[in-house]
Amino acid sequence: MDANEHTAVAGLIPTQDDAAPRLAILTLDEAHDLLRLLQLLAREGADELSQEADWFAREIAARIPSDN
Repeated sequence: MDANEHTAVAGLIPTQDDAAPRLAILTLDEAHDLLRLLQLLAREGADELSQEADWFAREIAARIPSDN
């Protein structure tokens, strides 16, 4: 990952309010964001991490409503 990619990815991370309580589960928007990230990782390579990302992406996709 070059410096431009790192900057672009850092801009996708939402600002966290440390004083706010965290939910025990992900919001639907967070689940879709995580799904997109896992799908990207799964497409990037053919190593063990890509295979795990693909498995988790399929599991999450099967458990949450469509983003459409």
